[in-house]
Amino acid sequence: MKPFLVAVTIAGLLVNAAPATADPTDCVSPDGSACAVVDGDGASGAIPGGPSGTAGPGMVEGSIPGGPSGAVTPDQVSGCVPGVGCLDIPR
Repeated sequence: MKPFLVAVTIAGLLVNAAPATADPTDCVSPDGSACAVVDGDGASGAIPGGPSGTAGPGMVEGSIPGGPSGAVTPDQVSGCVPGVGCLDIPR
C-alpha cells in the first residue's frame, strides 16, 4: 500500500506544483532544480537524481531511485519495494 501512496503523493505534488509552462521532458535545469511538463494529457516531473512521477489520463505512477515505485491504472494497482518484493492488485 505504501508504494501506491508514494505514487499518488508524487503525482499530486507534480500536478499542483508544476508551472503552466515548463522545460521539455528529460531536462536538467542549470540550477539543478526539478523539471516539470504540464500539457493537456497530464503532468510529469523529476528531480535530477531523485523522485519522478507522471499523472495522465488513466494512469498515475511514481518512483524513487533505489526505492519504492508504484502505479495505478483503472484496471490495476501495483508497487515494488526493493528487497521486499512487488504486488499487483487487479481493481
